[in-house]
Amino acid sequence: MNYLFGPVNSRRLGLSLGIDLLLAKICSFNCVYCEVGPTTVLTCDRKEYTPTKEIIAEIDSFLAGRHHNDAPIDVFTITASGEPTLHSGLEEIIEHLKKKTNQPVAVLTNGSLLHEPDVRSALDKADIVIPSLDTARPDSFQQINRPAPCARLEEIIDGLCLFTKEFKGQLWLEILIAKGINDSPNDILALDKAVTRIQPAKIQLNTVVRPPLEHFATPISGTELASIARQLPGTVEIIADFKKRERKNTGSAQKAKILGMLQRRPCTKNDICEALNLDSASTDHLIKQLVKSGEITKMVHRNMSYYQT
Repeated sequence: MNYLFGPVNSRRLGLSLGIDLLLAKICSFNCVYCEVGPTTVLTCDRKEYTPTKEIIAEIDSFLAGRHHNDAPIDVFTITASGEPTLHSGLEEIIEHLKKKTNQPVAVLTNGSLLHEPDVRSALDKADIVIPSLDTARPDSFQQINRPAPCARLEEIIDGLCLFTKEFKGQLWLEILIAKGINDSPNDILALDKAVTRIQPAKIQLNTVVRPPLEHFATPISGTELASIARQLPGTVEIIADFKKRERKNTGSAQKAKILGMLQRRPCTKNDICEALNLDSASTDHLIKQLVKSGEITKMVHRNMSYYQT
């Protein structure tokens, strides 16, 4: 099984090696904007959904295969096709990474289980935790995140508050805004109050970019994002595009990395170039080959071409 993907150039974290704890869409949410697809198991139950020993073995194999001239990894990013904190082996995996490497460990989570002490204890061993909170209003919560019955908004916000007080690392709170769903003045006022309680190190403000699960999940404009950013407390960062940098040509070794990216979510050619630092012309050539061979397919969303396996 391929639990590791990348390294990819992350807008937020630098050169990141991704670690996918759940290869199926097992989640406590079924968000309307999710680019991975519909949740197949909607749950709050924590257990070993994938073999923790296999994930650790793949990490060790990757580390053993590193050469001195390989680009240094900036961060190991634990994520999942669903919600990574549902995996009961999370703490063991973080501890293993901390023993085996000197690089920071980041975890991306929807924050739905932070009210549970064992989840907070597991995440406390990470360096960076990026939970999400798209809304602080119950009606909007049901509309945008479509949670499992066991996931309650008040409990989630309380969990975020508790974790921020206990956590020794950096907590960055991601908020994704979808047009007409969680962008009303009442939504922003409720978020302002919740964020004031949570006190994250910073907010990362986002909107719908990739092809969403539901067609009605649409983005707000950059101007609207900037207006919302001014209404939220503390440091607010609007997630932006990568800066231009020198690109390298694709080669046969890049094919597996591209397929690994597209197995997890649809990407544009530019997404692929940015994440893998590849030049446009040779990436375009390889994409055409992969489409022709049937290994990937093309789809159009909001006049943008996306590719997926």
